[in-house]
Amino acid sequence: MQQLTFELAAPEPPTFANFVAGRNGEVVAILRQLADGTIAETGILLWGGQFSGRTHLLHATVAAARGPSVFHMSAESVPAEPPAPAALVVIDDVQNASAAAQGRLFTLYNALRETGGHLLVAADAPPSRLSLREDIRTRLGWGLIFEIAELADAEKALALAGYARERGVPLTSDVVAWLLAHGRRDMSTLTATLQALDRYSLATKRPITVPLAREWSRQAGDLFGERT
Repeated sequence: MQQLTFELAAPEPPTFANFVAGRNGEVVAILRQLADGTIAETGILLWGGQFSGRTHLLHATVAAARGPSVFHMSAESVPAEPPAPAALVVIDDVQNASAAAQGRLFTLYNALRETGGHLLVAADAPPSRLSLREDIRTRLGWGLIFEIAELADAEKALALAGYARERGVPLTSDVVAWLLAHGRRDMSTLTATLQALDRYSLATKRPITVPLAREWSRQAGDLFGERT
């Protein structure tokens, strides 16, 4: 059963469909346009806290993008030239770029702008507060900038209930309240926990209740990250 718990706790691959937008509906719509190749802006920057979902949205954009010229990379692996004509380059945690990587990023941005490519980056702060070169922050500020707002607890509760309904998982409000009070509160962990609880419920032939969730959390350990 312990192995079963670990195997079933993996989250679904990030997509637009399993991102709970909340107040982020506008940015999801823009990123869908970017994935479809129907947006003119060279640069888009997403910023927010650790559990805001900014990385989820980068992966979702890459997954939805049409065409072969999509490149997802770390800040340190930024090339100085576009990897392909009209490329879409996606970079997470751009605030971690070294001085050398920032130099390549500056050249890359200019090249993408000239060739009709696009740059989608995520960061933990808006351009004005990033510890990057001024010319990098200026160029990132030329494009669209979105703060990814983390869902409020009430929105998370509604999102979990909706997620459960769509998948036919019986879920009561007291279980939702317990999950929000005791575990990690980012939506990717919460939805992964719900998936795991559903499988655990089926394996043990017991309904999903607070005692079952508490039992599962003891076995899951750090995966659930229960708060005391």
